[in-house]
Amino acid sequence: MPIKNSVLIESIDLIGHRFVSWFPFHVDHLNPSVPLPRQIVALSRHSAVIAWSRKGFRLYWRWKSRVRQGRPSTAHNVRDLIRRMSRANPGWGAPRIHGELLKLGIDIGETTVAKYLVHPRRPPSQTWKTFLSNHAQQLVSTDFFVVPTVTFRLLFVFLVLSHDRRRVLHFGVTAHPTSEWTAQQLRHAFPWDMAPRFLLRDRDSCYGSEFSETVTALNIEEILSAPRSPWQNAYVERLIGSIRRECLDHVMIFNEQGLRCILQSYFEYYEKSRTHLGLGKDAPIPRPVQPPALGIVIELPQVGGLHHRYERRPFLAPVPDSVTGREIQHLIKVPR
Repeated sequence: MPIKNSVLIESIDLIGHRFVSWFPFHVDHLNPSVPLPRQIVALSRHSAVIAWSRKGFRLYWRWKSRVRQGRPSTAHNVRDLIRRMSRANPGWGAPRIHGELLKLGIDIGETTVAKYLVHPRRPPSQTWKTFLSNHAQQLVSTDFFVVPTVTFRLLFVFLVLSHDRRRVLHFGVTAHPTSEWTAQQLRHAFPWDMAPRFLLRDRDSCYGSEFSETVTALNIEEILSAPRSPWQNAYVERLIGSIRRECLDHVMIFNEQGLRCILQSYFEYYEKSRTHLGLGKDAPIPRPVQPPALGIVIELPQVGGLHHRYERRPFLAPVPDSVTGREIQHLIKVPR
């Protein structure tokens, strides 16, 4: 009898296994004398047979890997905490992280902690941010930048910057930077026993051998940045950008003495008044917070009026003659 619909073959004993599957083809005639699996293979394409075999394999291993009752799985938040501890502390192993988890009241096995550890590709080491933070008090940077005058002369400014509080330890101005002059500027920056442990600089030819010998004599370890890589000396490069944007782009330079006076005025504002994002909105020389109870707000011009400092003064106290600022219109009276 011809069969016009799709054939559903159940419980086919094929190579010692029983499969249940749909065979999506139409059969006009089935010979009862020929075993049914042979007719299926004959009527099917070889690709369909391979697909059936793979599907049966997947179904078998899905049944084999079914979830059974056993030890409960680790919570997602605990797994995330283990991975976060492992990334933040690359030198820690499973015993150390397991001990921290026990102190947090998380009862978990050490082998489970080892299972969820993050294994870095490189050997465990601290990050550059951690290294620089630990050595910020003993790390300084030096660099040159060029300032053109109105007569098209080039003046060179030498900077020595401390990484701890972003303080400018020393600066010098010259039209002819030599190795001897640069070495002498370094001696002025670190008299007596005030020399740091590390000095970071680029490979400018202005330094020369005399500068390197002076660094060695001061017992300072010299660190050179890669060629044409100013981002490796980021602190002093950012300071140079601030000097240009906030000061030198708004004035005209005539000679060395004028440039030296302008930079001296700017550095006084930079260290005592200007707030820095990297210092938590504080100045290199910390400024105290003045509550409204101290009085009104006055405006003190700095750097020739390019910038201003704002302070509170008693409401009834006269302003000293040395202060050339003016009171802001929006006065804040002392609360009673």
